[in-house]
Amino acid sequence: MAYYIYRVFPFARLEKVTQFDAFKDASAEAKRLRAAADRPADCKLKVIFAENEWQAEDLLSQVREAETGVIGDE
Repeated sequence: MAYYIYRVFPFARLEKVTQFDAFKDASAEAKRLRAAADRPADCKLKVIFAENEWQAEDLLSQVREAETGVIGDE
């Protein structure tokens, strides 16, 4: 499994940037790319851990529901 870095654009357009075997390296590169002045304003950079590019893109395309309420409050 690898750590993939993707640019995520509006309308679920994905663009693979690179991949790494170690999270530390992927995280450092993602931080560097986020700080870069030439980054498109309408994209987000995401790091995803997956078995392959297909699974990474599938995970990034899934809509996640927001949690309601705070755990532990009654």
